[in-house]
Parts: sequence; structure tokens; C-alpha cells
Amino acid sequence: MIVITTPTGDIGSQVLTNLLSTDEQLRVTVRDPAKLPDSARERVDIVTGSHADEEVVGKAFADADAVFWLVPPNDRAPSQEAMYSGFTQAAARAFPAYGVSHVVGVSALGRGTSVATQAGLVTASLAMDDLIASTGVAYRALANPSFMDNLLRQVGSIRDDGVFTDTALPDRPAPSTATRDIAAVAARLLLDRSWSGVESVPVLGPEDLSANDMARIMSEVLGRPVRYERGSLDAFAARLTGFGLGDAFVRGMVDMMRAKDEGLDDGVRRTAETASPTTFRQWCEEVLKPAVLG
Repeated sequence: MIVITTPTGDIGSQVLTNLLSTDEQLRVTVRDPAKLPDSARERVDIVTGSHADEEVVGKAFADADAVFWLVPPNDRAPSQEAMYSGFTQAAARAFPAYGVSHVVGVSALGRGTSVATQAGLVTASLAMDDLIASTGVAYRALANPSFMDNLLRQVGSIRDDGVFTDTALPDRPAPSTATRDIAAVAARLLLDRSWSGVESVPVLGPEDLSANDMARIMSEVLGRPVRYERGSLDAFAARLTGFGLGDAFVRGMVDMMRAKDEGLDDGVRRTAETASPTTFRQWCEEVLKPAVLG
């Protein structure tokens, strides 16, 4: 039995899709089962509710061998610790209580770097990893850089104005990864379960690109000019606050973005094992272009 949290989210839905064609018994925790595709509702056990809830994880983890763990964003949480470790407390108690042997979690790069303790949401995510590891389960933390798919939030600006924005230095190369590659690694680990102990599993993408590199590739793929505009961290914070997001979340985002420019994602060398296959150009052709031009 494999339990999948966030089965309707960006990554969790792809993990679920990857596992539906296997012979594994599958169970999901979901707030709204109506959001599951029909093919999934017919195939999986469903536990309704939040996986922060002790009763929900108790039902979900009974007889389970492995769990895919992802903490959903909570932009109104009172603290960054509450967003990650606080959300995970009930599950951390339930993993050993119900005999879960393997957990695969979505986390972030940065462990061991000089800015790991000042990286906002990433720092909180790494603390969550430590909490899960302390339970004694075999744990693999998927250590991810920024997601290519985050650009989908700027489809309107890319389409209408030929602009995408961020706070990163325009010429600083950095890794990025496609969420489908994260989901593929998660599914592989959940199916294998021959591994033991606690490790981070970097999912780095195949290349480092700067924001200006990304603008050039987007321009070539879309057949129209796209440029990068760098915004200040203060303006970024003001925009998030203007959306009504909570102070702890805004502070966590700002500190994370600052840490990325200070080397947060640079601590792992890309190898055949840490690289993932989807190039940014391929992602633009297959995901961004249909979203922008469709």
C-alpha cells in the first residue's frame, strides 16, 4: 500500500498518475475527492481530510508500506515552523505507530550551504526533513531547486507583454527542474523500497541557466521576444502582501529568494544521478508554449 498526499496538486497529481498503472494498492488523502479524476476515484482508497490531522493520517497510514509526503502551501500560517514541522507533527507520530517503513518527501536544496539557516521556507522545509528522519523511517528527501512550472503563473505577462519577472540576478546561472521529473523520481522510489536510511535525493534538471538564458530560450520557442525584468526583494514583498498573504509566508519567501542569490542551490554537483532529464527548452515546447499560445 502506497499513500499519496496532495493527489490533486501539481506534483502529487503526477505521482498519482505515474502509479495508477502499477499493481500497487494506492490510497490518497484529499480534502475534496471530487477533484480527483474519475480513473483515480475508481482505482484508489480515499481518506477525506487534511493530512495534518491525526485522525486522517491514522486512517491513511493503516497497513501502508510507503508514503509520498508533500506539505501544501499555507500562506496564512502563524510561523514558518508551523507551515512545515507543525503540519507534519501528526504524521511523524503516525509513521512508527502504524508501521510505515518508507517515506518520500518533497523538500529543497540548500542543506550544508552557508545560507541554509537563513533561507526562509527552505530552512523550514529542511527542519521538517529532520523531524521525519527522527521517526526512524527510511526517508528520501527530494532536494529541489526552483520549478520551471512556476513560470506558468506568469503566462499572462509573457503572452501580453513579453516579460517575466523574478528577483534573481539576471546573469547568474542556477538549476531548475520540471515538476514531472520530481514526480517521476518520487514514483520510482515509492515502487522500489529496497533502500534504507535517510538521504537527500537532488533533482537538479540537466543544466544551469540564468534568467537571461531563459528569456532567450522562451523567445526562440514562442517565436516572439521575451525579456527578463529583475524586481527588488522589497517590491516582491510588497506584491505578496498586497495579495493578502500572511507575514510569516511573505518573510519566508523573501528570505528564500535572497538565499538563492547567495548560493542556496549551489551546494550539490550535477552528476548522472542528480540530473533530471527535462531541459528548459523541452519544457517550454511541451508546457509553456501551449499555455501561452493556446
